[in-house]
Amino acid sequence: MKRGRKNSKTSSHLSDEENTVDGKKVKITDEESAGVFQSPDWGNLIPDIVLKVFRYLPLLDRAHASQVCRVWNKVFHMPELWRCFEFELNQPATSHLKATHPELIKQIIKRHSNHLQYVSFKVDSSKESAEAACDILSQLVNCSLKTLGLISTARPSFMDLPKSHFISALTVMFVNSKSLSSLKIDDTPVDDPSLKVLVANNSDTLKLLKMSSCPHVSPAGILCVADQCHGLRELALNYHLLSDELLLALSSEKHVTLEHLRIDVVSENRGQTHFHTIEKSSWDAFIRHSPKVNLVMYFFLHEEEFDPFFRYEIPVTHLYFGRSVSKEVLGRVGMTCPRLVELVVCANGLRPLDEELIQIAEHCKNLSAIGLGECEVSCSAFVEFVKMCGGRLSQLSIMEEVLIPDQKYNLEQIHWEVSKHLGRVWFPDMMPTW
Repeated sequence: MKRGRKNSKTSSHLSDEENTVDGKKVKITDEESAGVFQSPDWGNLIPDIVLKVFRYLPLLDRAHASQVCRVWNKVFHMPELWRCFEFELNQPATSHLKATHPELIKQIIKRHSNHLQYVSFKVDSSKESAEAACDILSQLVNCSLKTLGLISTARPSFMDLPKSHFISALTVMFVNSKSLSSLKIDDTPVDDPSLKVLVANNSDTLKLLKMSSCPHVSPAGILCVADQCHGLRELALNYHLLSDELLLALSSEKHVTLEHLRIDVVSENRGQTHFHTIEKSSWDAFIRHSPKVNLVMYFFLHEEEFDPFFRYEIPVTHLYFGRSVSKEVLGRVGMTCPRLVELVVCANGLRPLDEELIQIAEHCKNLSAIGLGECEVSCSAFVEFVKMCGGRLSQLSIMEEVLIPDQKYNLEQIHWEVSKHLGRVWFPDMMPTW
């Protein structure tokens, strides 16, 4: 292709230009000519456009782009880009994950701490990373956070810190943040006095609190939160913090309707953990106040520790068994959990769960998701279970090893039969081979 100007000296003064393209003469305007022969000036892009582009870039790419020109560097430091930030703190010797560069952390504390609103700390299993997170947290004295998350990617390293060091850093943030709405502090040494500081400064705004596996918090500590934070909508805690008083506090007229309650039932030492019983009247009051609440329960117990549970009707909606659970307990689930929406059983043993599944399908009319791991169910019973639940089963995750062929169905036939009752194509999950 040959493209040239008829008169390079005077073309800029002409309203139209004549160019030759493949031997033919064509006319283009001055504006089109300028587009052909001039490179774009990226520095003249509207800052709002650059800001939108920067929001899609990873932090490192954004930092590199900020070196293009002064305008882009100015955009790089605009408050809108620093409202949400995740500090990734890892030790190179023990983690393959990328870490936030120390110089960038200094820049953030120096220039952008007052812009931060949505902050999370993701730390590896090292004590050094947890200490670094606390050091940063204690320096955020000029910001008013709306959300804070302390996340351990592996072993809970915050628990290795001296309690006083962690509490000191956390309370600095509680005091300076007057509008905290979301707090995730699972697996940390938070205690009752620090929760009182949280309530004193953020009781009107706190809506979400996740604090599973916090051994220094007592039932009285979490009750203080429920009594004062009437806007709380989501709560996650361990079973030892759950009490009749807490459920009644969450059911008071002053308190808003709770949307999500997660309870982790964990046995630390086999045979040495005592599990108390919650009164049915407390559950009833709670459900009357929050009829649409999602009550999620994770069980990590040994079989002999289930005795206090599922003895009467409870309003659980999502139920997960992380360890082996007996046929007897699953039978009680079918009789006492009418609101059940999702059930996951990781292991059961070698006794088929035929009767238990049929009972669950019969009594749990809202069940829409089920997952079975190391269990056994006859193909006939499984087909009957699916037939009873019908198309409401939106999630059906069953390992192929769970299904035991019988005289009526083999594994190939069960695929077609279950698909027919679900109204969609279904296959059992298969263990991958490497």
